[in-house]
Amino acid sequence: MIKPADRISTVKEYYFSVKLRQIDRMRQEGKDVINLGIGSPDNPPSDDVLEALYSSAGNPAHHGYQSYKGIPELRKGFSRWYKKSYGVDLDPETEILPLMGSKEGIMHISMAFLNKGDEVLIPDPGYPTYSAVTNLTGATVRIYNLKEDNKWQPDLESLEKEDLSKVKLMWVNYPNMPTGAKADLITMEKLVAFGKNHNILICNDNPYSFVLNPNPSSLLSVKGAKDIVIEMNSLSKSHNMPGWRIGMAASNSEFINYILRVKSNMDSGMFRPLQDAAAIALNLDDKWYKKINSVYSERRSLVGEILDLLNCTYDPDQVGMFIWAKIPDNIISAEALSEEILNKANVFLTPGFIFGENGKRYLRLSLCSSTQLLKESINRIKNIQIEESCQK
Repeated sequence: MIKPADRISTVKEYYFSVKLRQIDRMRQEGKDVINLGIGSPDNPPSDDVLEALYSSAGNPAHHGYQSYKGIPELRKGFSRWYKKSYGVDLDPETEILPLMGSKEGIMHISMAFLNKGDEVLIPDPGYPTYSAVTNLTGATVRIYNLKEDNKWQPDLESLEKEDLSKVKLMWVNYPNMPTGAKADLITMEKLVAFGKNHNILICNDNPYSFVLNPNPSSLLSVKGAKDIVIEMNSLSKSHNMPGWRIGMAASNSEFINYILRVKSNMDSGMFRPLQDAAAIALNLDDKWYKKINSVYSERRSLVGEILDLLNCTYDPDQVGMFIWAKIPDNIISAEALSEEILNKANVFLTPGFIFGENGKRYLRLSLCSSTQLLKESINRIKNIQIEESCQK
């Protein structure tokens, strides 16, 4: 009998992989399920981006293997984008590495820096992949809490009192998913100082900064941040390109080279037409961001109506493409409420427990569904009654 590697026992199948199969089965049974759980933009990229893709794909020379570092036009595009959007200077030759999505970057960074026995600070609530990848590398997950009463910011003062001698890396994610919290300049400055004081690599996962956020921010904008920070970014959310799998890592040249050593052994370069189109996307003007945010703004109001129907509470100032909301005190758990709504109304809302212990009494709703589907969701939820078995 051939057994899998021991590391397989440290991870489970991704929650959404399992849930999407359940939703697919329900649809095969004839149930019209509306999925408000996943943040996959439903509108297309810019016409200019699509035209660049078509044009590049028509070039016979663009179908071969590509550079592991990405084409110069893409790296220069990311550099200009960071300068214009965040005021951050990045050398396109040495400080930027295009990635096949940020999720790939989480694995590459972890493999480049972590050894067995190293500890990794991971937020709760936070993106489940941070923990899964840490476990796969053989490093040790060390949770740090994000709490609503602290505006979902890391309590660095409390962490300073702990033994941090084994901590090698810290994952942060601002604007935050799932909570929608913004990191202010003071928090960012404290994070950089914390990393330098304790020799901890700070990794900021930053794909949400352009969605319903009038003041996009980068941790690399803090003076001296490049010495201790790696920041990932992505075109998935900001440019309606989730399936294209185009992201990037930015840091000092030494850190980038470490990541490249791993990446160059894992893929054979990104499809050239995708890179050409991404370079165009990075050069779009402010009208593009205003256009997509006007869509999300309208949808946010409708999602608010759904949450009001469920007597949930939420911060109207949160940013990003989700709304994070606390369930009423009389409901057993967010998971129970989510299942009740899925089974009775055929509407799926993400239960916050998948993001950690601190998310158990929260729901996360995506803004990536049309106004028509959101209005239909409102009508369905209006017409159901929450069973006593779901209540305390």
